[in-house]
Amino acid sequence: MLEIKNLDVWYGGIHAVKNLSMTIEKGEIATLIGANGAGKSSTIRAVAGLVKGASGSVSYASRDGGTVSILGKPPEYMVKMGISLSPEGRRILPHLTVEENLMLGAYSRGDKTGIARDMEAGYNLFPRLKERRKQKGGTLSGGEQQMLAVARALMSHPDLLMLDEPSLGLAPILVEEVFDTIKKINGEGRTILLVEQNAFAALKIANKAHVLETGSITLSGTGSELLQDAKVQAAYLGG
Repeated sequence: MLEIKNLDVWYGGIHAVKNLSMTIEKGEIATLIGANGAGKSSTIRAVAGLVKGASGSVSYASRDGGTVSILGKPPEYMVKMGISLSPEGRRILPHLTVEENLMLGAYSRGDKTGIARDMEAGYNLFPRLKERRKQKGGTLSGGEQQMLAVARALMSHPDLLMLDEPSLGLAPILVEEVFDTIKKINGEGRTILLVEQNAFAALKIANKAHVLETGSITLSGTGSELLQDAKVQAAYLGG
């Protein structure tokens, strides 16, 4: 579904992603783990069209059956192609209601019936959002704001959902709920690319996993393989 080849991302003089190559197959959960500053977020931001000046190639299997080159295309193009990002820090609009935030996620769509269907699906996935649908986003708890960010990303009806640090700052019980929800979303047929510092939780649900260190992939395998890897255990799983 997604093939990244020799991706380089620079921020001024900082080489954030270095010659990165990876493939994500349709229907799987792929995860990128690594320390702060390893290049995880820069990688998915490049895929989402949020990074200018990235080099290399990113190919995506479009909905019409063809394969298109997407690196350097604007974010709105990515959304129309079926790629959606739930960003680090949630980035909801605090002065808008839950319902209004969700509608913004569907800004590129014109199918009212489909939008209504996906909004109801989001409420079914996160019942607390339905209870608070007329409440301002800024009054929600951290966990509820994370639910809203994921539900908003789903409103574009993506085939590939990218999640950047969805468990960041959440209580352990909410972290478990977030990862259960990711499995549910994947079970509905969506491909997931997950960036996550909680390596244990991410590897438990991942079909494919990559370890990033200073912008480069240093280790790849299935989630279960990396859970058993001694180096991964020492560096990311507390030994």
